[in-house]
Order: sequence, then C-alpha cells, then structure tokens
Amino acid sequence: MIARPAPSVSRLRHLELLVLLGTLQAFAPLSIDMYLPAMPVMEKVFHTSAAAVQTTMVTFLIGFALGQSLYGPITDRFGRKPPLYWSLLLFVASSAACALSPSIRVMSIFRLLQAVAACGGSVMSRAMVRDLFPPEELRRVFSMLVLVLGVSPVIAPLIGSYLLLWFGWKAAFITQALVGMACLAGMHFRLPESLAHEHRRPLDWNAITSSYSALFKDHTFLGASVVCGFSTAGAFAYITSAPFVFISLYKVPVEHFGWLFGAVAAGMVAASQINGRLPHRIPLWRVLRTANVVQLGAGMLLLLTVLTGVGGLAGVFAAVFIYVSAQGFVFPNGSAIAMMRHGKIAGTASALLGTNQFLIAAGCATFLGFLDNPAVPMAIVIGACAIASTLLNFLTLGAKLETMPQSA
Repeated sequence: MIARPAPSVSRLRHLELLVLLGTLQAFAPLSIDMYLPAMPVMEKVFHTSAAAVQTTMVTFLIGFALGQSLYGPITDRFGRKPPLYWSLLLFVASSAACALSPSIRVMSIFRLLQAVAACGGSVMSRAMVRDLFPPEELRRVFSMLVLVLGVSPVIAPLIGSYLLLWFGWKAAFITQALVGMACLAGMHFRLPESLAHEHRRPLDWNAITSSYSALFKDHTFLGASVVCGFSTAGAFAYITSAPFVFISLYKVPVEHFGWLFGAVAAGMVAASQINGRLPHRIPLWRVLRTANVVQLGAGMLLLLTVLTGVGGLAGVFAAVFIYVSAQGFVFPNGSAIAMMRHGKIAGTASALLGTNQFLIAAGCATFLGFLDNPAVPMAIVIGACAIASTLLNFLTLGAKLETMPQSA
C-alpha cells in the first residue's frame, strides 16, 4: 500500500510535512519574484540592456515549460525521493551559479537549469500530497498549498527588495540556494518515500504517446489551453517588465516596489478565493469568458494610459491590477475546462497544459525590453495577449462551452 500518515501522527508532524511540501511548491514563484527588484541593478552591473536582463526570465519560463513533461513519468517510475534529490541538488547549484555568473548570457543558461530543477519541487510535492494524505484530507491540504502559492508572489518581491538594499543583487540567488539546501536537509531527514515499489509504473512510451495524441485531438482541451496560455503570457509580461516600469521609469524606490508588486499579486489571490466561492449554478465557461473580456478592457486601458501618458503611475497600476486580478478567474476555470474530459490521464493533461502556458509566455516575453520606454512594449504585449485570449475563447471554444457542466 502507498504510505499515508497514520491516524496517530501528531499535528506537529502533519504541519512539518505541509511546511516542507508547501516550500517545494513555492520554488517557482520564489525563483521568479525574489530577484525582480534587482533587475534594473543587474542591467547596470553587467553593462547590458533591459532586454538582455529579461532573457533570464524567458529562459526560466522555457525551462519550467520543459520540466512540466519531464518529471511525471520519471517520478512514477523511480519514486518521489530519488528524482527530488537530484532536482534539489540542481536547484542549489544553479541558484548559486546565478549569483556567480560573469555575464547575463551565462546567467540565462543557469536560469534555464534552475527552472527545470524548480519544476521538480512543484511536480513532486503535488504527487507526494496525493500519496501521503487520505482522500478526505486532500481538499484541505491542496487548499493550503494553493494559499502558499498565492502568498509567495506577495512576499517574495518584498524580501527581494530588502535583500537588494542590504546585501546587493546576488543576495536573492544566494537566498534561493539556502532555501534549496534547507529543503534538501528536510527531505532527507523528515520526508518519507511516498510511492511504494509495487505502485511504480514502468516507462511505457506507447501509453505516453497515446495520451498526448488524445489531448492534441481534443479541440476543447487545446482551445482552453491556448486561452489560458495567452492570458498567462500577459501576466508574465507584466511580471518581467514591472521592475523596469516601476523602478526605472516611474522612479519608485526599491523598498516600495515590493509593496506595489505584492498588492497586484494579492488581487489575484483574492480573485481566486472569490472564484472558489461562486455558486455552482454559474457555468465555468461564463466565468472564463467574462474574465477574458475584463482582461481585454484592462489591456486596452493600459495601452491608452501608456501611449497618452494620462494617469501616469496610478493609471498603469490600476490597469495591471485589473488584468492580473482577472487571472485569478481565468486560470482555474480554463484549467478545469481543459481537464474535465481527461480524468484517466490527468497527470499528462496537467503537464501539457502547463507546458503550453509557459511556452506561450516565454514566446511573448521575447518582445519585451526593446524600447527605451519599458511601459510601451509591456502594454503592447499585454494588450495583444488579451485580444488573442478573448478571440480564441470565442473562436476555438465557442458554443461548445454552453453544453459543459456547471462549476464552482
């Protein structure tokens, strides 16, 4: 049988497991958001351009996209802890290497490796929750992990801002390496192997290709996937550009940047909590479509604000706040629509959904940073992503959504 916490396990032991698994789940937002305040400083330190510094984000998104499909079959074949060992070791080494990088080009390579490693913590922590906790506790445990994911983008840039002020730009990556080392020690001494040998599955390439073939033939899955992908790409365009727009363009002090960024992230967290409490009679498709239209309006407002200069920092902040907050409705409903027909291959569907989103985000992020005014390409990319996401919602999903089950 798969190992599960015995009924006699203390609350302290359960809390210990949740803290460790939650930290592993948060590797991606910590790796993305903690170094954001340092990006304008890195531009000066490496004597390069904003576009070059932003490639460190693009390569991270590519690495995280590729990692989505890498770990699922491996962890089902070899168990949870062996792949997690290697991913944590790679995370520690690549994080330290980022701090020691002599150039942005070298750092971009290490960011790619860091992303692949961070993806391992994210994928395997979810798998271990399913292994370790009984079905009646899964909803509560996953809710706590989602809360950790939501809080991480709020606190990570705050921590990064003060690390930059006190210790310099390298401190964010050194801190990430230390977090990885702490998780490595915690996993070794306190985290059990959760997948018993009799439940491990051989690498069946025919089954894997068959699963992917079924997903690529499902127009609803592909439609919802690209709708989520372009919507997410707009959010990452903001994340990648935010330090240059707020700090370099609008002269927001570094110590205040984290609060602005955290406020936007808090809007998405609040929206996702509201989404989870919507009445069951409201269909998934209606919430998704409404959120896409709201993002379209926010994208157009951002373009108008940036191109005319009306509203200044307040106008830009308001537009991105609305756009990113609406993402709290787009992602859960779009994901549910994409995966609702694929319960038997949910792991593969989730991996492909994540891969599509991060690849689209990486592709769109390559258009950032090529003008002196960083707000202009950010606004153009967000506006274009909002248009693409909304159009694809109507064109690829269309009336089929109206026949789908209703949701919460």
